[in-house]
Amino acid sequence: MGMVHKSMGNFSDALSYYNKTLEIRQKILSPGHPDLATLYNNIGLVHQSTGHYSVALIYFRKTLEIQNKSLSVNHSDMATTYNNIATIHQLMGDYPTALLYYHNTLEIQGKYLSSDHPTMAITYGNIGSIYRLIGDYPTSLLFCQKTLEIQLQSLPSNHVDLAATYNEMALLHQYQSDYSDALSYHEKAIEIRQKCLPDDHPDLAITYNNMGVVHQSMGNYSAALLHYEKALMIQEKSLPSEHPSVAA
Repeated sequence: MGMVHKSMGNFSDALSYYNKTLEIRQKILSPGHPDLATLYNNIGLVHQSTGHYSVALIYFRKTLEIQNKSLSVNHSDMATTYNNIATIHQLMGDYPTALLYYHNTLEIQGKYLSSDHPTMAITYGNIGSIYRLIGDYPTSLLFCQKTLEIQLQSLPSNHVDLAATYNEMALLHQYQSDYSDALSYHEKAIEIRQKCLPDDHPDLAITYNNMGVVHQSMGNYSAALLHYEKALMIQEKSLPSEHPSVAA
């Protein structure tokens, strides 16, 4: 019942049922039982969803403590917990620690997954995002390219995840003033998003705005204005009139 409520977004109810479960399991199970680890993880995910990151981290660490005693060091559940801890540190702005745990995740996944597995693409993307956030754009681009290589093999050519990766690569080239490549990747992203998203989807507005920035940086002011106007048209339909993105 806790899992169902979480899936429905009823986080308060989910937490209530998880706590009832925990109360029973703590009475009948040993402190290092794997079922407790699973439950701590589930409680942590609820707290993560509600923005209580420090509390989520406490529960993920409880999960890891049990797994360290009961699982092999290369078990897939260990990779999942490392990933969850990394995500929390990223959300809290602790990028060096997040990077450490994402690399731990990748190390384990590399031992039980093929090098072109879609899950590996996600982890490469997560690591790339951290390097972008700390301003190491060349390294971020390397990991982003690893993500793209796997996605091109495993996803349909019009998949939204592929558009997200193209967008990420465009931004990385943009930040390094490589405007020609940035524009090329933005165009790949917008081509996919135009096919699979509604005309007023916020992601379209973001891409149009990003393309406007690139054109402006290149001195193509007419093209920049055209893309900004497309972004604004969508935002005026999908956002409140006083939203910061509209002002931008």
